[in-house]
Amino acid sequence: MRNPSSGPTPTPPGGRTGRPRSAAADAAILAATRDALVELGWSKLTMGDVSARAGVAKTTLYRRWAGKNELVVDAVAELFDSLELPDRGSLEADIEYVVLRFAELLRRPEARTALMAVVAESTRDEALRDRIRSAIVDRQKRLVVLGRERAQARGELPYEEDESLAGRTTDLIFDVIAGTVVHRALVSCEPVDELWVATFTTLLMHGLRGPAPAA
Repeated sequence: MRNPSSGPTPTPPGGRTGRPRSAAADAAILAATRDALVELGWSKLTMGDVSARAGVAKTTLYRRWAGKNELVVDAVAELFDSLELPDRGSLEADIEYVVLRFAELLRRPEARTALMAVVAESTRDEALRDRIRSAIVDRQKRLVVLGRERAQARGELPYEEDESLAGRTTDLIFDVIAGTVVHRALVSCEPVDELWVATFTTLLMHGLRGPAPAA
């Protein structure tokens, strides 16, 4: 029985009520979506394929997602939500860690296929671009925010009083890191190994001039 002190049961998005969503069912559906996308590709993937693989009724999918676009984006977002940023003791070490983990994730067939598929499809679908931005990009900026806060607390980076400027800086850092790694791993198809990551991090930390010479 639910504890009365825990407050009223939240109303689902859109004001719909009914039986609560099952986290296990959601996880099974998203995993089935990624598997089907790797095997079938974007054009052949259907909601029916996913429902059969996940062992749920097609109506269950449509109660959660309006269509294939939304479902695939959420399947990708779940993968990226697994990225974490443990405190490695310095900004440089934090960057190297998260870049290597991001690259490892992109090497997984389900991540690579799903991300490339939704990005390609979004060039023709503004609503899909908006969903990618909110479900993936905006959520992953949390890692940049956390890394900057730690670096500021260590004295490695200055604090920015202007929230608007801080937001633009966060956006730029995210674009540089995510864009570079995605291009390297998925477009150029070159390795994102420790040597490359160390070189990239040095460039990011010190700019094109490189680190100042030792006194």
